[in-house]
Amino acid sequence: MAFNVNLDDQLTVGFVRGAHGLTGEFKVESASGYYEHIEALKEVTLRNGEQTRGFKVESAKAANSTLYMKLEGINTPEEAKKFNGWDIRVSRKYAAPLGKDEWYVADLVKCTLVYESKDGLAGENAGLIEIGTITDVLEGGAGDLLEVSLSESCNILADNIKKTASGNPRKVLVPLNKEHIGKVDMKTGTIQLMHLWILE
Repeated sequence: MAFNVNLDDQLTVGFVRGAHGLTGEFKVESASGYYEHIEALKEVTLRNGEQTRGFKVESAKAANSTLYMKLEGINTPEEAKKFNGWDIRVSRKYAAPLGKDEWYVADLVKCTLVYESKDGLAGENAGLIEIGTITDVLEGGAGDLLEVSLSESCNILADNIKKTASGNPRKVLVPLNKEHIGKVDMKTGTIQLMHLWILE
């Protein structure tokens, strides 16, 4: 499972989902599905594209499967509505803790998808072959999907697999599960693909 986060040291822990009440409070949707870590926050950064604003948290409380947050300086429903849809970001150490086989999307994106060739397929030497770069992690019905931009330098794939009709590198979706993905190595930035047929 991957949590939706951003690419620098600050991670997205939630999203502003509309004003609540008359004091500038707003509803928060958690990016991970967990709310306990958001309730404990003292400071947050709100981001919308390139715009960012830092705030101190006056209160954050969960109720009825949602969370209500009040930030210092936002005191009316009209002010709260201005931030509807903005990301709520915090330093990585305050984000939802990861369990086994869980990663932040920010860490998966930009990793290289590799395939271990044991028999020198397509003229390649045995070893790890670069298949492409992870460009996004999408939610699918049965779980998360890695969006992969296929590498032009990968000789193991046919040209019609690597490019679209316009000549741009083709993107494919690979299920993020143990059947299709092997070792995820954050130190080297590589993710192992188990089966080539998933790219066809």
